[in-house]
Amino acid sequence: MCNKFYEKCVQCPRRCSINRNSGKTGVCGEDNQLRIALACLHFGEEPLVTVHGGSGTIFFTGCTLRCAFCQNYQISQDGLGKAVSKDEFVKICLELQKAGAENINLITGSHQIPLIAEYLKAARQGGCTIPYCWNSSAYESVEMLELLKPYVSIWLPDLKTLNPDVSKKLFAAQDYPQVATKAISWMIKNFPMEFSEEKSKCDYTDSNGYFIKAGTIKDKMQQGVIIRHLFLPGRFEDTAETLQWLKENADSQSVISLMSQYTPVPFNENEKKLSARKQALCAIENRLVTQTEDQDLQDLIEAFDFDLLFYQELSDDTDWLPDFCRKQPFSNKLAKPIWHCNYGFCQ
Repeated sequence: MCNKFYEKCVQCPRRCSINRNSGKTGVCGEDNQLRIALACLHFGEEPLVTVHGGSGTIFFTGCTLRCAFCQNYQISQDGLGKAVSKDEFVKICLELQKAGAENINLITGSHQIPLIAEYLKAARQGGCTIPYCWNSSAYESVEMLELLKPYVSIWLPDLKTLNPDVSKKLFAAQDYPQVATKAISWMIKNFPMEFSEEKSKCDYTDSNGYFIKAGTIKDKMQQGVIIRHLFLPGRFEDTAETLQWLKENADSQSVISLMSQYTPVPFNENEKKLSARKQALCAIENRLVTQTEDQDLQDLIEAFDFDLLFYQELSDDTDWLPDFCRKQPFSNKLAKPIWHCNYGFCQ
């Protein structure tokens, strides 16, 4: 059944119509095989997802959006990964669950939704009982998201920008704003929030630098939507516009996660790719966020007064940038590898 979606592929909004069953690759960079680069326990996600045991992250190879500043470019754009069968995928999920994962966090799989849906069903039948979390750019069609509806309960989309000129330059996707807002609105409508009622009694900052506002629910999410927005240096007005949309369309119905850790990536690529990236990145100021910008962001979120919001406090630490060629792409504090495309199971 899945193969029909790959014959003249229109899974994502780019609708490239490539026959991915023939071995050709779409704009996403992938054919009809499901490839994975890494599976690990990740401790740097939002507290509602990481909780105590860490989020069981699975990083898929390829991407529909291909952002110019992508920190995961080795797997999203440069093809690092290994094809896995349904049985191997199920085993990866079960190993993550056995290691203590709070959920299975499916990262950047928008170009492989039919296969992923089939594999998630098999994992459920094989004994995976923890929630599935869909972690994406939101550049995906509602028709494809419907295939995930029976399985995924936690949704972790980005809302990168509402500025079509910026999205055209950074993602070569001028339609990103309308596509992403439509997808996110679908998620909010279909998955109202469910989690425990334990709330923080005062403001505090957790071990990963997330600011937790008093009254915020701080235990495990079972169902619902967490919407991420990464502030892009030099684009304060764009962030203000995005937060305005979120206030009007998502407040009290979802959790907002505002991130200020934009970090220039030391891309290891050929001159042609680097030149294209440099040209695209002219849409923003490719640098760390300043203290002044950080204070302006804090003033902005205070003015909007979101019901549920996480804000990761400013840091100039760039050591967290991953290198997926290594068996341990992150620091030991941030992640515990379970499976790697070049090494297999790590335990």
